[in-house]
Amino acid sequence: MELGLWQVWEGGWVSAIMRGAAITIAVAIVAMLGGFVVGVICGLIKWGRVRPLTYVVDGYTALVRGVPELLIIYLLFFGSVEFVTRVATAFGYAGLADSGYAFIIAVIAIGSISGAYSTEVVRGALAAIPQGQIEAARALGIPGLRIFRRIILPQMLRIAIPGMNNVWQVTIKDTALVSVVGLQELMRTAFIGSNTTRHPFIFYLIAAVVYLAITLISQAAVDQAERMLSLRARK
Repeated sequence: MELGLWQVWEGGWVSAIMRGAAITIAVAIVAMLGGFVVGVICGLIKWGRVRPLTYVVDGYTALVRGVPELLIIYLLFFGSVEFVTRVATAFGYAGLADSGYAFIIAVIAIGSISGAYSTEVVRGALAAIPQGQIEAARALGIPGLRIFRRIILPQMLRIAIPGMNNVWQVTIKDTALVSVVGLQELMRTAFIGSNTTRHPFIFYLIAAVVYLAITLISQAAVDQAERMLSLRARK
């Protein structure tokens, strides 16, 4: 155990793990933001029953939530990497598929997964808003955009926070799956380190601690945001 920790320190693996953690957080944040935008748009479509777009959104959420996340990553990466490599090579960017493309695919894959679950969270939050408030605003002649900005959106965000927090926690853990496309995030770094030093327990334990720290810190931030919104809603 002591020898394994010494190898982690002396071999420069601490900085490698920190870089992997930074990539993990970057993928999770960008994917979550993209997923939230998709979730708001699709949630509004489902809540407002905008046909035929409702059927498209239903198909999207059913497909993504019904297929394993790892399979979605495989389909997106291996279904496009050859085409992208050929196009990049033709324009003189042969190393694109080996560098930034894995990050892009990771964000798209995790973002699409996050978006499917965010859609249901947003739809549920919108459904929880009392319909009488919206009808009263319409009766007063308030424009639809202002109703959304002043009445619907603030309540939707407050109600959706717990559900979006769950989506965020799942998104953080789903980033471990993108190691299969070669992106050197936290899980991939732990895998390389364990194979190099022959101390898998040490590296995977460190990865578990880092993942736990990320989720605990983000949970505390979400709890604080929820308290602030609740206090603002009472005023």
